[in-house]
Amino acid sequence: MTSDFELTDDTPVYVISVAAQLSGLHPQTLRAYDRLGLVSPGRSAGRGRRYSLRDILILREVQRLSQEEGINLNGIKRILELELADRRSRALLAELHAEISQLRAELESTRAVAARLASLARGKTDGAALVPVRSPSADRPATGVGLGADPARAVAADLGRKQRGNAADAV
Repeated sequence: MTSDFELTDDTPVYVISVAAQLSGLHPQTLRAYDRLGLVSPGRSAGRGRRYSLRDILILREVQRLSQEEGINLNGIKRILELELADRRSRALLAELHAEISQLRAELESTRAVAARLASLARGKTDGAALVPVRSPSADRPATGVGLGADPARAVAADLGRKQRGNAADAV
């Protein structure tokens, strides 16, 4: 977590005159670029523009594309939008790769547990179940899950026992 006083490349700290000097552009040009949406500086409490280091780097790139490459401002705006979309896509891709790695690790852990349980189940020679069950009663078969070969019949038998028990309590 960053503190309130920690500066990053995105912290808007430079007033327009300093940003103009650092970028090699006139302050009026910076205002025009702001109106066109090429660079969107932060604002101070008094609504004055505050530029970050990243803003200044973008201003320099706008100047380079305009002067050296001969690209018009609409083209530059589109290039900047595409570069931003590319950065966001790459960040999302990195997040997804991290999530996939985490899920793969969890899957491997689950497979290891399943393999261990399977080896424990194969290693039991006395027929004991891995999960303890209630002792068998007269009308219920003894199986690992307590339902026997026909689960529907076992459920019906269990309901019948409960009903007989309730009738006996009423007498």
